Amino acid sequence: MVRAKHWYDTPIRLLGYAILILVTLTMVIPFIWMLTTSLRPSGSEFAYPPQIIIPPNEWDFSNYTRLFTLVPFGQYFANTLFITSLTVAGQLLVCSTAAYGFARLNFVGRDKIFLLYLATMMIPFQVTLIPLFLMVFGLGWVNTYHGLIIPGISSVFGIFLLRQSFLGVPRDYQDAARIDGAGEWTIFTRVFLPLNGPALATLGVFAFMGTWTDLLWPLLIAREQHLRTLELGLAYFNASTSAFTRTNWPLVMAAAVVVMLPVLIIYMFAQRYFVEGISLSGVKG
Repeated sequence: MVRAKHWYDTPIRLLGYAILILVTLTMVIPFIWMLTTSLRPSGSEFAYPPQIIIPPNEWDFSNYTRLFTLVPFGQYFANTLFITSLTVAGQLLVCSTAAYGFARLNFVGRDKIFLLYLATMMIPFQVTLIPLFLMVFGLGWVNTYHGLIIPGISSVFGIFLLRQSFLGVPRDYQDAARIDGAGEWTIFTRVFLPLNGPALATLGVFAFMGTWTDLLWPLLIAREQHLRTLELGLAYFNASTSAFTRTNWPLVMAAAVVVMLPVLIIYMFAQRYFVEGISLSGVKG
């Protein structure tokens, strides 16, 4: 039955659009301000009246060149890319195999173990931070790439997300593959992984953003400069630039743009899979 249109439908719709535009502007304007501030010379960021958008002929890219000469941001970028790539690959491998086991393998206590495992999501990371650090310290992984990568290759949320997605695959596909002589690993790699690409992309985006922007764990593990990540390097850079002199905000904003840009690029390319994976994985029982 089609609902009849009323005179107030259009004003309500316009009001909704206006609210959405206002909320969008509150989210976008700080990023635009950060980008334009990074293209200004030092001392002009607090000019009045404020100028959010500057013309292209006034762009100054010297802040970016100075950024990579004052501190080894190239090394920080390479470290972050290496750590993030291995962490994302590890999460996709570990979480997908564990999710397949919880979704389609029958073993004693499967559902109870999964509920106990899922209950760990209620524990804040700060509670397990000290025990995790003591384990890494005992293994001698402080100041190593092992200590920065291995603790992050498993995710309870990732296992839950992929398990929900795997439950949506019809069991007939699994039975047909088993009749053709396929083993569990073949069924997992040839049937389940190709059919759950959006969920895997969603987990990859989450893992990438979480690892790329992580500050707390690298702060504890990376004691030496050659192991620092972008977020950690940015924190030390902010502290060093504001300790004895006035903060050079255009230079700080240039560093923030370097840190943020890869996350935006990854999200833009994976946005379709990200939204599809969230919508599909959240409705499976």
